[in-house]
Amino acid sequence: MSNSPTAPTSTTGSSTSSPSVEVIACGALAAHIRKIATRRNWPLVVRPLPASLHNRPQKIPEYTERARSSARPVLAYADCGTYGKLDDSPRLPGLHCYDVYAGEEVIAKLLEEEPGTYLLTDYLVRTFDRTVLKSLGLDSHPELWPDYFGHYTRVVWLAQAPTPSLEAEAERIATLFGLPLTTVPTGLAGLESALAALLEGIGPVSPRANRASPVAHRANTPAQVGAPEVKAGNK
Repeated sequence: MSNSPTAPTSTTGSSTSSPSVEVIACGALAAHIRKIATRRNWPLVVRPLPASLHNRPQKIPEYTERARSSARPVLAYADCGTYGKLDDSPRLPGLHCYDVYAGEEVIAKLLEEEPGTYLLTDYLVRTFDRTVLKSLGLDSHPELWPDYFGHYTRVVWLAQAPTPSLEAEAERIATLFGLPLTTVPTGLAGLESALAALLEGIGPVSPRANRASPVAHRANTPAQVGAPEVKAGNK
């Protein structure tokens, strides 16, 4: 893991008519945030940090502090196992990004229904072999699988932008667990609304003056709280 954060990425043009907002983002969210910011014409500078920090959440506060270049950046992190150590800066709501995508009530209901639920996002589905198997040493020591995952009873994929290839990969991961896969479509509306609330909280965020106004759009509808749309497979 590098000791330096990933280079910042601006989602806007070069105009200085509207000040940019610094967003220090989990690497698992950064690409989504760039797309949202581009579509909404928000003047954000996104500074992604390695998603692998979630394996060592005690290091997240240190890395976010090291990455900042402004006095009060926005953190595109939920609590993420830091036990309140990110609360000095504006951050995303909830305990983890699962809460951001699906809503805290939906996640609480899923875990209440089945405490042994293993949650996946699109990012985890794409990178499971690297971010989970390899990071835990299960690629070379598969005999350790029961020690890490033996207590899980189902796999739930919170799908932001499902595709046939992602669906096939999610099914493969569920097969590794030997468990059924439940798919809960979430879209990106939860992340977009949470990010909009953060930006509103720090003051008005105006589009760049040299950019055309974005076309009005309807955000993706998130899963309804308490009644998510569920597709079950791999039983």
